[in-house]
Amino acid sequence: MAVDDALGIIETQVALLMRLGEATRRSTGLAPHRALDRSAYVILRHLQASGALNVSALAARLNLDGSTVTRQVTALENDGLIERQRDPRDGRGIVIAPTELGLKQVNNVRKARHDVYDRVLRDWNEADREALASILERFNGALESYMRESR
Repeated sequence: MAVDDALGIIETQVALLMRLGEATRRSTGLAPHRALDRSAYVILRHLQASGALNVSALAARLNLDGSTVTRQVTALENDGLIERQRDPRDGRGIVIAPTELGLKQVNNVRKARHDVYDRVLRDWNEADREALASILERFNGALESYMRESR
């Protein structure tokens, strides 16, 4: 296969993956799977993994504009999923942290998504699942590096 052919397939498949991922979230009968939209889920997962962050650091990690993250954070705060706290490192700044409810919801969504992908990949052997996981991590890492270099 020619490089241009492979890149065309990759471009199309990534676009399709994004559409199908969102369509799966909306159409599944599992209420926990639909409990958070994509941006809320990603923000809560980042905060769950890294701990409290200020909006600038969160925006940088998500490769988003600070004003976009501020709007999303405000919506999450209004829903009781995150809270603003004084930065424990210096006490002057404000950091964003998930609430108990936010952690509960993100864990419920994570489990529901895990269950969906387990069903989707039920015919895949362990080696193929591990290969897909590795390639997706590598691909996302390459995209993040590209975004950092493009700024």
